Amino acid sequence: MRALICIPTYNEKENVEAITSAVLNATGSDTHILVIDDNSPDGTGQIVQNLIAKQGEGSRLHLLSRPGKQGLGRAYIAGFKWALEQGYDVITEMDADFSHRPEDLVKILAAMPTTDFAVGSRYVPGGRTVNWGLSRKIISKGGSFYTRTILGFPLADWTGGFNSWKADVLRKIDLDQVRSNGYSFQIELKYRALKHGFKGTEVPIVFEDRRVGHSKMSMKIVLEAFTRVWAMRF
Repeated sequence: MRALICIPTYNEKENVEAITSAVLNATGSDTHILVIDDNSPDGTGQIVQNLIAKQGEGSRLHLLSRPGKQGLGRAYIAGFKWALEQGYDVITEMDADFSHRPEDLVKILAAMPTTDFAVGSRYVPGGRTVNWGLSRKIISKGGSFYTRTILGFPLADWTGGFNSWKADVLRKIDLDQVRSNGYSFQIELKYRALKHGFKGTEVPIVFEDRRVGHSKMSMKIVLEAFTRVWAMRF
């Protein structure tokens, strides 16, 4: 299966070369990377352009440049549409900051031949978080419990963003109808897939707090997720 790893970036110059190199080294020739950059002021997009030029013809690295910061969900949808137009079979979401480990990416991709979508899960046996404070653990695990209770599907990790999708799933859930943009985007994608009857697998991952740079999580994003869950349900 031809796989595309979608990595959204905004001011990730400290990470982008290292993460793309690590992913390319961990995967085979049928796996490519699309960096979706929202016109990062720190020059992240230019770094990716330089890497593509250095790799030359046949580069497995691609860049989708957008005019400005429009949110995580919009970035992923743009990447998904690009992937579908290019004929990829599997499309994966992955962060640029090494909180999603390339070795776990390999496990997620390995699950795809036998499932419709795979969730990199922190909350199944073998999964865990590293370097998280108590409040962040409560928000994350509590958010998944809250979502599971309201939406009625037994996923352990609703809010995680390390997920892989077969192309047919993304076609069927109608990306133009996805309304969420922040933290709740990950919830809405999974809910739409499950409502359409697709089957998901949870693959244990280790989620480590970002190595360099600053987290883009905010209380506004968390609150959006808590309210959006009710909108999805009803």
